[in-house]
Amino acid sequence: MAAVSAGVTSPFDLRSASLTLLALLLKTTDLELLTAELTQRLADTPELFNQEPVMVDLAAVRDDPSPLDMHALVALLRRHRMLPVAARGGSPAQMEAAAAAGLGDSPDAVSMAPRTENVREVVREVVREVPVGGTALLVDKPLRSGQQVYSRGGDLVVLAQVNCGAEVIADGSVHVYAPLRGKVVAGARGDTAARIFTTCLEPELISIAGTYRTAENPLPPDVLGKPAMVRLEGEKLVIEPIKI
Repeated sequence: MAAVSAGVTSPFDLRSASLTLLALLLKTTDLELLTAELTQRLADTPELFNQEPVMVDLAAVRDDPSPLDMHALVALLRRHRMLPVAARGGSPAQMEAAAAAGLGDSPDAVSMAPRTENVREVVREVVREVPVGGTALLVDKPLRSGQQVYSRGGDLVVLAQVNCGAEVIADGSVHVYAPLRGKVVAGARGDTAARIFTTCLEPELISIAGTYRTAENPLPPDVLGKPAMVRLEGEKLVIEPIKI
């Protein structure tokens, strides 16, 4: 057995990490229906989730008498490149089945109210956090594929390009003064007044307070690749050009 290096008191450290999860709010226990819906929605963007950790929210189906095959559900999500890691809100039987399928219990996860489009709460591990006063964060370097930045409790200001595969996330509004080509999430914890601003809108995904739109639904030509603002009006994302 290899010895611990001199001066090292422990072979590992445990540290807190800033993590939350993509929340999949189930509205049915019918796996055939779920399979068909996921296949249809993700047909044009099969790499949309790209191994994102997922928390399965069972609150809406807690009282459903139909059994839910959690092993099959986990396999279904993995086929669509999600990484199911936890469950919450289910009945005792559902939570027991979730544990048997390898999912942890996530009682403290945030569950947002359902909207007409799928609900997502996306907050991933922070790779760069730079306070600029108050609760805003500033990023002045380009973000490449696989990088995520999250502004907890405030706005996020990005002064460089957000490339495809990168994610910018804020509890408040997101301002990108460069091409925005990755995923952008504003109002990540439910702030419906949050907005998205950019000088060049070409995103893979835009989301405000759980309502989102992906690249499979093309943006109109008056905002695609141009300065634009995104806001939430009721349960609909409104995308408007900005005149500069």
